[in-house]
Amino acid sequence: MSDRSRTDHPRTHYFDRRRSTAYDRRARRSLGGLYRRVAADVAALAPPDAVVLDVGTGPGQLPREIAARRADVVLGGVDLSADMVDIATAAVGDLASRITFQVADVAALPQPDDSVDLVVSTLSMHEWPDRRRAVAELGRVLRPGGVLLVYDFRFARFEPEAFTGFADVRRVPVRPGWWPVALFSRVVASAR
Repeated sequence: MSDRSRTDHPRTHYFDRRRSTAYDRRARRSLGGLYRRVAADVAALAPPDAVVLDVGTGPGQLPREIAARRADVVLGGVDLSADMVDIATAAVGDLASRITFQVADVAALPQPDDSVDLVVSTLSMHEWPDRRRAVAELGRVLRPGGVLLVYDFRFARFEPEAFTGFADVRRVPVRPGWWPVALFSRVVASAR
């Protein structure tokens, strides 16, 4: 295990190399429709020349989907698992000048204050141990007027009070492509 994966966070070691590789294979097959839907939403909402941050990026599929839709955006991805970050970095290919990945916790992001135009997170909010602290950290890195998009399972616990630092907070069901029911939901909010 690399030194980068050694943190005090209890969930850091769950996605070791073997589990990260297995997740990447499963996600490509079962979550492709969701990633395409999220990438289309991000592409539509990101301002020109935006800086976009994917929190809980896993194997980095979403940033690659976004890059395919928007050549003008600069993308970053963060994940607790160094093995996930290694897989994401290895898969970025010729997009390396536009997409970077880092090991980081959602509650302690390495990005400076007011440095990101759009933050997106897909299927990780249900894992955040302290949602209020995590959402506050997302607000810290967003520029005023920036957009927060958080996609998760529809049945995942949603705490509206965690989003008090944001304006226009809405939670709506999401049904990507051929899915027969809306298994997911999206929280969209604007930074103040």
